[in-house]
Amino acid sequence: MPASDRRDVPRAFTRREGAMTHQYDDIVIGVGGMGSATTYRLAKRGRDVLGLERYDVPHAMGSSHGISRIIRLAYYEDPSYVPLVRRAYELWEELQERQGERLLHQTGSIDAAPEDDPLFRGSLRSCEEYDIDHEVLTSREVTDRFPGYRLPDDHMALYQPDGGYLLSERAIVAHTMQAQAEGARIQARERVTDWEPEGDGVRVTTDRGEYTADNLVVASGAWAYKHIDALDGLAVPQRQVLAWLQPQSPEKFRPERFPVWNLQVEEGRFYGLPIARVPGFKFGRYTHRGEDVDPDAMNREPEPEDERLLREFAERYFPEGTGPTMRLATCMFTNSPTTTSSSIATPSTRRSSSAPASRVTATSSRASSARCSRTSQRGRTDHPIDLFGLDRFDV
Repeated sequence: MPASDRRDVPRAFTRREGAMTHQYDDIVIGVGGMGSATTYRLAKRGRDVLGLERYDVPHAMGSSHGISRIIRLAYYEDPSYVPLVRRAYELWEELQERQGERLLHQTGSIDAAPEDDPLFRGSLRSCEEYDIDHEVLTSREVTDRFPGYRLPDDHMALYQPDGGYLLSERAIVAHTMQAQAEGARIQARERVTDWEPEGDGVRVTTDRGEYTADNLVVASGAWAYKHIDALDGLAVPQRQVLAWLQPQSPEKFRPERFPVWNLQVEEGRFYGLPIARVPGFKFGRYTHRGEDVDPDAMNREPEPEDERLLREFAERYFPEGTGPTMRLATCMFTNSPTTTSSSIATPSTRRSSSAPASRVTATSSRASSARCSRTSQRGRTDHPIDLFGLDRFDV
C-alpha cells in the first residue's frame, strides 16, 4: 500500500479500547537517535511501522541530546566501523536534502595521544586500511594550525578533514518527520512494559495498551537491558556529564578553527566539539566518574565534583577556553564489555533485533538504522556487522 494511503488507516487499536489489535510489520521501541532513524528507514521501505517512545520526541533523558554529537570517519576502535560510517555520511546527506535543513557540520577531527597509544594507532590504522585522507601532526603543529589546543609535547595527532558534528536533537526531529511522511505512526509518552513472542511475531504491552507486529526492534539505549534479558550485564548504562565553557578567545573555538577531537591524557580519555548553537565549547570525559547506573534512578543533576573534574582538564589542555561555565548536562553512555555496540537477534525469538548501545549514536545511527531495518525486514543485512553480534560474548 502506498505511504499516502497508509496514513489514512486507523492503526492504534488496543485491547484496552475493546477493538481488534492492528498487526504492524515492525514495532520500534525507542524513538531517539537510533530508533527515529530506524523507524524512518523501515517506513521508507514501505513497511507498516509503529514507533513507541516513553518520553517526548526529542527528549533529554537518554543519550541523544546535548545540541551536538561527534561524527568521525577515522575510527580508532576498529576499522570495521569505516564502511558503516561512510554509508552514514551518504544517508545524512539524503536526510538533509529531504528535510531542507543542515544537520551535518564538517570541521575535521583530531585523535591525539602518545604515539604508541591505541587511540592514535587505531585511527591511523583505519585511515591506512581504507585509504582515508589524513595528516599526522605533532602537538606543536596542531597548536599552530588550531590555536585553541595545547596538547602535551609527546602527543601525536591524526587529523581527518571529514569529521565533524551533527545537531542531534534536530536529527531526531528530521527522522521523525520524514518517518511520518512515509506513513509511520509514532507515539510518544507511552512506556513499553513488556513484550513476548506470539506466533510468528511479537506482542508489545505498554502503559496504554497492546500492539502486535511481525518484527520488533529494540532501540531504547540505556533501557535496552530492561527489554532484552540477554543484555543484562552486557549493555551497561553509565552516567556522563557534559560541560560548555565560554572561551576567553571565542574565535579560536568556532567550527572553522576548532575540529572535533578525542584526546588521551593522563587524566583519562576526553572528547570535545566547537561552539555550536549555544554559548561555550562542549566536552566530556569517557566513563566520567565510572558510575554505572539504573537509567530510571540516575542522578540527573550535575554536581560540583563533575564540574571540577571537567574544568581542571580544560585549564590544562584548552586554557583559552576556560571562561565561565555556560551549561552542564547529564546523559548516559551504554557500554558493552568489548566497548562496541550490539546488533542482535535475541535468543528468545528471531523476530526481535536490538541496537542498544549509545556511545556511537550520532556517528553511526544512520548506517545502523539501515542495518536494523534490513535485518528486521529480511533477517539479514549486507553490511559488515560481525563485530557487533551477541555471539562475541560468552552467553
